[in-house]
Amino acid sequence: MNESPRDSSMNRREFLSRTLRAGVLAAAAGSLSYWLYDGRGPGPDSTAQGNLVVLPDFSVPELSGRMSVITGADRIRTVDMGLKAVGGIEAFIRKGDGVLIKVNAAFASPPILGATTNPQLVSHVATLCRKAGASSVVVTDNPINDPQSCFTLSGIGDAARSAGARLMLPTGSSFAPTTVPHGKLIRDWPLLHAPFQGVNKVIGIAPVKDHHRSGASMIMKNWYGLLGGQRNIFHQNINDIILELAMMVKPTLVILDGTTSMMTNGPTGGSLSDLKQTRCMIVSTDQVAADACGASLLGKRAADLPFILKAQNAGLGTADYESLNPAREAVG
Repeated sequence: MNESPRDSSMNRREFLSRTLRAGVLAAAAGSLSYWLYDGRGPGPDSTAQGNLVVLPDFSVPELSGRMSVITGADRIRTVDMGLKAVGGIEAFIRKGDGVLIKVNAAFASPPILGATTNPQLVSHVATLCRKAGASSVVVTDNPINDPQSCFTLSGIGDAARSAGARLMLPTGSSFAPTTVPHGKLIRDWPLLHAPFQGVNKVIGIAPVKDHHRSGASMIMKNWYGLLGGQRNIFHQNINDIILELAMMVKPTLVILDGTTSMMTNGPTGGSLSDLKQTRCMIVSTDQVAADACGASLLGKRAADLPFILKAQNAGLGTADYESLNPAREAVG
């Protein structure tokens, strides 16, 4: 599973082949994820019918406040060390658990461009969960572009299947309306709920990226991919929607991949010049702390990203990640 220089670069012929294949799929499907639940957005009837769903708290209380920050260029080695430093995967995943891994597969983009979750990381974490005794592992996202194209070109689909995980692409029947308690934006809104069936543990895995509206796209912004409908309307309240996403999802564990960070032109990027080798893997049970630490890789402070302070003020975690005394190690 360890990355080599050969692994880190994409063969030109393979790249062209995969790009063409994804392009054909996209042309056929036509960015269906935008319409998957209801092209008009939520309506008034679902609440009256009493069929709202609310996600449970997936955190493990006795493991709260754990965090590690591992430096190195090898994702597999750094995530292994990071997990070990917070107690090992076995502390979070037990025999019989149903695990959902929420990735960022938003764009039909090859992994070398850093716009999506690294497929090797997905495969490795899914494998670790299975070895820890998980009865099932589901990998999912509701991409901005055509789902099949996104999971194909990003490599996440093949990575999930190779690890024995179930890849769940969104369909019209995958959604159910949700309201975030005390929220103002996510009210009777379509949630990608089907992948949560039988799940009692949730792991978020996201890359560190610049974002032209919010300033950064990391762990909390990654939950955006659980929404359906015309979710682009939330961009006008970007910091508040990220806050409510963090209110909506209380994960078991988060992994923020800053091995390579997208410093400019996020969240899509498109050029290697947008990327910087920041050589950092962040593992935490506190998603606010993870994002605050990730912000530093982009040359920013938590105070520069309002959604981080809003989440802290809502009691969802701490922006002062140093107060958690994160374990720090370096992988040569």
